[in-house]
Amino acid sequence: MKIYMVGIGGIGMSALAQLYASEGNYVSGSDRETSPITELLEKKGISVALVQKAENVPADVELVVYSDAVWEDNPERMRAKELGMRQISYFEALGEVTKGRFTIAVTGTHGKTTTTALVAKILKDAGKNPTAIVGSIVSEFGSNFLEGSPELFVVEACEYKDHVLKLSPNILVLTNAEWDHTDWFPTLEAEQEMFGKAAAALPADGAFVANPNDANIMSIAKHANCRVVDYTKEVVPELQLVGEFNKMNARAAVAAARAAFPDISDTMIYHSVSSFQGTWRRFEIKGTTKEGALVIDDYAHHPTAIRETLKAAREKFLDKKLIVAFHPHLYSRTRDLMEEFAHAFMDADEVIIAPIYAAREEPIAGVTAHALAGKISAAGVSARGANSLSEVETFLKAESQKLKAGGLIITMGAGDIYKVADALVSGTHVL
Repeated sequence: MKIYMVGIGGIGMSALAQLYASEGNYVSGSDRETSPITELLEKKGISVALVQKAENVPADVELVVYSDAVWEDNPERMRAKELGMRQISYFEALGEVTKGRFTIAVTGTHGKTTTTALVAKILKDAGKNPTAIVGSIVSEFGSNFLEGSPELFVVEACEYKDHVLKLSPNILVLTNAEWDHTDWFPTLEAEQEMFGKAAAALPADGAFVANPNDANIMSIAKHANCRVVDYTKEVVPELQLVGEFNKMNARAAVAAARAAFPDISDTMIYHSVSSFQGTWRRFEIKGTTKEGALVIDDYAHHPTAIRETLKAAREKFLDKKLIVAFHPHLYSRTRDLMEEFAHAFMDADEVIIAPIYAAREEPIAGVTAHALAGKISAAGVSARGANSLSEVETFLKAESQKLKAGGLIITMGAGDIYKVADALVSGTHVL
């Protein structure tokens, strides 16, 4: 089959592209700019156009898959419509390729990627040969895709726009539940209702892996008509990853692996978990600046994830001054969780806020990097807003010169802030 993917550089889309290619399909696609992901695809022989235009779409394409970040008026989607091509979204496509196959899906507000990667690694190390689609590049796999058996899938499932409901998993892992994606879920209760539907859809012989005693999950777990597995009861070994939150992710992964394959030995599980090296953009140590400041990049973009990540950083690097460059993701999330964001940086010594990464949204009046910086400062942590990533880079380089080896710089957020981390370590410029 000839498949064209609009927004192929997305973390899920790119993994799906690799899956399609591994099945013998001809796959190509487009994105707006080059990235480590598009470079990975090119190395695997998947052609990526970096300008989206109608003529990119071959006339003989049989299926067009589009990212949810791509609107209907995209020229490539319009071309596909004119030619009568079948179009489906990423999660619709993921639902199709996993339908009828034993699937472990991992969802939740935080920790999806690490948990998914860990489940896949445990099963791989145990000889179960899983196929996995992960929301980041996994160190051990060298990719966000692991090719394995077509009958066993481990996939990351996002809650945004009820995407997890497009899947039909045998085992569903819910890492946790907090109000997020505020442009879609008007309240936490709405998000809980959606998770409840996902739990209710599990087969009778399936499993719902969660923390059923968590106040936000109790009502969700009641919808499961299958066994509920309490992952908090699992014991995990010392991890290479930092933070109590990663221990919880590891417990969830171990519980899911045991639920699927009770024959996997404790020895195998502990070895697999303890040797896990992590994933791209999850507390990833990038290196040092030429002055000696340590640079770490992290994907955290929700207040809880920020707070817990900085707490872990402070515990690990007690002797260093902690400078955080945060790239807010979405105007709606920044507006609706403004007070939570304001108090999420208490373990930082200084914070600089990059301009809000708009993604799919239009600006909201009064919701700016400077407004968030003001809130953080009022909460007791020195913070400033920036007008560009270049300004963030300039500030951090100046801090590196002052702090030298006594400095720890963390770039944080779901947008392009990782480019600043790369620039700091390489000595180049972000733009």
